[in-house]
Order: sequence, then structure tokens, then C-alpha cells
Amino acid sequence: MAKKIKLNLHELSDADLKVKLAEEKTRLQRMHFNHTVTPLENPMTMRYLRRDIARMTHETANRAKQTTNK
Repeated sequence: MAKKIKLNLHELSDADLKVKLAEEKTRLQRMHFNHTVTPLENPMTMRYLRRDIARMTHETANRAKQTTNK
């Protein structure tokens, strides 16, 4: 079984991270819609995508928290 490559979010700038987060959210919405119409070949991809979105959201919250503490 192949391992999933994790994103290195620390290297991205704030603007790039927000753009990537928006893209992944729209991708997940499309994936949910496509899955309701016809089943996906691998529905676990939705789980991985949700987790990536959660990581990105957490990273943006941490960055916002760090800027307010300074």
C-alpha cells in the first residue's frame, strides 16, 4: 500500500495557504456531489481530503494566533 504524501504547510506563505485551502474545499464539494451521483472508485480520498483541509485550517488558525500574540 502506498503512503500518502503529507503537505508541508510550514513552507507556504499565508496567501498561498489560503488559496490552497479554498481550492481544496471546492474540490471536496465537487467530490461529494460526484459521489452522490456515481460512487467514487476510492471513497477514502474524501477522508484524506477532509483531513488535509483540517490541517490547513489548523495551520491558518495557528498563524493568526501567533500574529496576535506578538
